Formats: sequence, structure tokens, C-alpha cells
Amino acid sequence: MGNKVTTFQDIVAWKKAHELTLFVYKITDCFPKCEEFGLKSQIRRAVVSIPSNIAEGFKRKSKIDSSHFYNMAEASLEEVKYQLLLSRDLKYILNEEYEIASNLASETGRILFGWLKSQRIFL
Repeated sequence: MGNKVTTFQDIVAWKKAHELTLFVYKITDCFPKCEEFGLKSQIRRAVVSIPSNIAEGFKRKSKIDSSHFYNMAEASLEEVKYQLLLSRDLKYILNEEYEIASNLASETGRILFGWLKSQRIFL
């Protein structure tokens, strides 16, 4: 446990959220043209918000400020979970892609919660 966190990129929750973001971008690439400014855009904005808010929270000077951004990351993660489910049910993504993304999202949530506990930030 000797890994010192000096930048947001050292945070395991950020790394997992970044991995989820890359995967969501990949699986949404083939969404129908009619979703370009709809679900495709919405899920991409929401998923980018997760690692972005972790990064911003990390740089905040107080635990209260940090907790606000970590909470926004958690909320965006829940939004993405629903949008993945919707994407699957609309048959925009395969069941296998949904399972991988859903597992990544769940793992991101668990790791983010662990990060909050390690920072003594309880939301």
C-alpha cells in the first residue's frame, strides 16, 4: 500500500472510470445516426463526467469541496448504468458489451466508494 497518490491519475477509481469511458466510447461508436445528438451524446457526456469529477475533486482544497465532486462522479456513474441498460434494450449494443460495461461500472463504483472511505469522506 506504499503507492503515494500525487496526481489524479494515481487514483485507482479514476483509472477504472477512465477504462469505462474508453469502453463506452468504443461501444457507442456504432449507434444509429438518429442518436448522434441523443443517447450517444448523453451517455458519452455522462461517462466522461465520472473521471473528470474524480480529477477535479482530487485537486480541491477541502474535504467538503472534494466530496461534492466525488458525489457528482457517483451520480454520473448511476446515470451511465441506466443509459447502458437502455442501450442494450434498444439493441444498440450487444448483451456481451452490456455485461462488460455493466461490470466495469459496478467495479468503478466499488473502487470509488473505497477511495471515499480512504479519504474519510462519507457521502
